[in-house]
Amino acid sequence: QVQLVESGGGLVQAGGSLRLSCAASGFRFSINAMDWYRQAPGKQREMVASISSGGGSTYYADSVKGRFTISRDNAKNTIYLQMNSLKPADTAVYYCNSPEVQRISPGYWGQGTQVTVSS
Repeated sequence: QVQLVESGGGLVQAGGSLRLSCAASGFRFSINAMDWYRQAPGKQREMVASISSGGGSTYYADSVKGRFTISRDNAKNTIYLQMNSLKPADTAVYYCNSPEVQRISPGYWGQGTQVTVSS
Protein backbone atom coordinates (compact mmCIF):
# COMPACT_ATOMS: atom_id res chain seq x y z
CA GLN A 1 0.00 0.00 0.00
CA VAL A 2 1.45 3.31 -1.08
CA GLN A 3 1.93 5.91 1.62
CA LEU A 4 3.43 9.41 1.55
CA VAL A 5 3.85 11.33 4.79
CA GLU A 6 4.94 14.95 4.58
CA SER A 7 6.23 16.88 7.58
CA GLY A 8 8.27 19.91 8.58
CA GLY A 9 5.94 22.73 7.71
CA GLY A 10 5.16 25.64 9.98
CA LEU A 11 4.89 29.39 10.38
CA VAL A 12 7.98 31.40 9.48
CA GLN A 13 8.76 35.03 8.80
CA ALA A 14 9.72 36.21 5.35
CA GLY A 15 13.38 35.52 4.74
CA GLY A 16 13.36 32.48 6.97
CA SER A 17 13.97 28.82 6.22
CA LEU A 18 12.21 25.49 6.59
CA ARG A 19 13.12 21.93 5.73
CA LEU A 20 10.34 19.63 4.61
CA SER A 21 10.50 15.85 4.65
CA CYS A 22 8.49 13.20 2.83
CA ALA A 23 8.64 9.59 3.97
CA ALA A 24 7.52 7.14 1.29
CA SER A 25 6.55 3.49 1.41
CA GLY A 26 4.72 0.87 -0.63
CA PHE A 27 6.72 1.16 -3.83
CA ARG A 28 10.32 0.90 -5.06
CA PHE A 29 11.41 4.31 -3.89
CA SER A 30 15.07 4.10 -4.88
CA ILE A 31 14.41 3.60 -8.60
CA ASN A 32 11.80 6.30 -9.00
CA ALA A 33 11.89 10.05 -9.47
CA MET A 34 10.14 12.08 -6.81
CA ASP A 35 8.48 15.47 -6.90
CA TRP A 36 7.44 18.25 -4.54
CA TYR A 37 4.23 20.12 -5.26
CA ARG A 38 2.41 22.94 -3.54
CA GLN A 39 -1.12 24.27 -3.54
CA ALA A 40 -1.93 27.77 -2.37
CA PRO A 41 -5.48 28.77 -1.40
CA GLY A 42 -7.63 29.24 -4.49
CA LYS A 43 -4.88 28.08 -6.84
CA GLN A 44 -4.09 24.89 -8.70
CA ARG A 45 -1.47 22.50 -7.42
CA GLU A 46 1.91 23.14 -9.03
CA MET A 47 5.17 21.23 -9.17
CA VAL A 48 8.01 23.11 -7.52
CA ALA A 49 10.87 20.60 -7.65
CA SER A 50 11.74 17.16 -8.91
CA ILE A 51 14.64 14.77 -8.36
CA SER A 52 15.78 11.73 -10.29
CA SER A 53 16.02 8.29 -8.72
CA GLY A 54 19.72 8.60 -7.94
CA GLY A 55 19.56 12.27 -7.05
CA GLY A 56 21.86 13.38 -9.84
CA SER A 57 19.28 15.36 -11.75
CA THR A 58 16.96 18.00 -10.36
CA TYR A 59 14.35 20.41 -11.67
CA TYR A 60 13.02 23.60 -10.10
CA ALA A 61 10.17 25.88 -11.00
CA ASP A 62 11.36 29.37 -11.86
CA SER A 63 9.55 30.74 -8.81
CA VAL A 64 11.78 28.76 -6.39
CA LYS A 65 15.02 28.39 -8.33
CA GLY A 66 18.01 29.48 -6.27
CA ARG A 67 16.04 29.36 -3.00
CA PHE A 68 14.82 25.75 -2.70
CA THR A 69 16.90 22.58 -2.81
CA ILE A 70 15.47 19.10 -3.27
CA SER A 71 17.40 16.07 -2.06
CA ARG A 72 16.79 12.44 -1.18
CA ASP A 73 18.07 9.65 1.04
CA ASN A 74 17.31 6.34 -0.63
CA ALA A 75 18.38 4.43 2.49
CA LYS A 76 15.58 6.16 4.40
CA ASN A 77 13.00 6.28 1.57
CA THR A 78 12.77 10.01 2.19
CA ILE A 79 12.99 13.17 0.15
CA TYR A 80 13.60 16.66 1.47
CA LEU A 81 12.94 20.21 0.42
CA GLN A 82 15.21 22.83 1.93
CA MET A 83 13.47 26.18 1.56
CA ASN A 84 15.47 29.36 2.12
CA SER A 85 14.68 33.04 1.66
CA LEU A 86 11.00 32.26 2.03
CA LYS A 87 8.43 34.72 0.72
CA PRO A 88 4.73 35.19 1.55
CA ALA A 89 4.04 33.86 -1.97
CA ASP A 90 5.48 30.50 -0.85
CA THR A 91 2.56 30.04 1.55
CA ALA A 92 0.84 26.79 0.56
CA VAL A 93 0.28 23.18 1.47
CA TYR A 94 3.27 21.19 0.25
CA TYR A 95 2.97 17.62 -1.03
CA CYS A 96 5.33 15.00 -2.39
CA ASN A 97 4.42 12.52 -5.10
CA SER A 98 5.82 10.43 -7.92
CA PRO A 99 4.67 9.20 -11.33
CA GLU A 100 5.10 5.69 -9.93
CA VAL A 101 2.76 6.49 -7.03
CA GLN A 102 0.18 7.74 -9.52
CA ARG A 103 0.60 4.59 -11.59
CA ILE A 104 0.00 2.34 -8.59
CA SER A 105 -2.66 4.47 -6.88
CA PRO A 106 -4.17 7.02 -9.26
CA GLY A 107 -5.26 10.14 -7.48
CA TYR A 108 -3.42 9.37 -4.24
CA TRP A 109 -1.92 12.27 -2.30
CA GLY A 110 -0.63 12.43 1.22
CA GLN A 111 -1.98 14.85 3.79
CA GLY A 112 0.57 17.51 2.93
CA THR A 113 2.30 19.94 5.26
CA GLN A 114 1.27 23.56 5.67
CA VAL A 115 3.86 26.28 5.13
CA THR A 116 2.87 29.80 6.10
CA VAL A 117 5.22 32.72 5.51
CA SER A 118 4.35 35.97 7.21
CA SER A 119 5.46 39.37 5.90
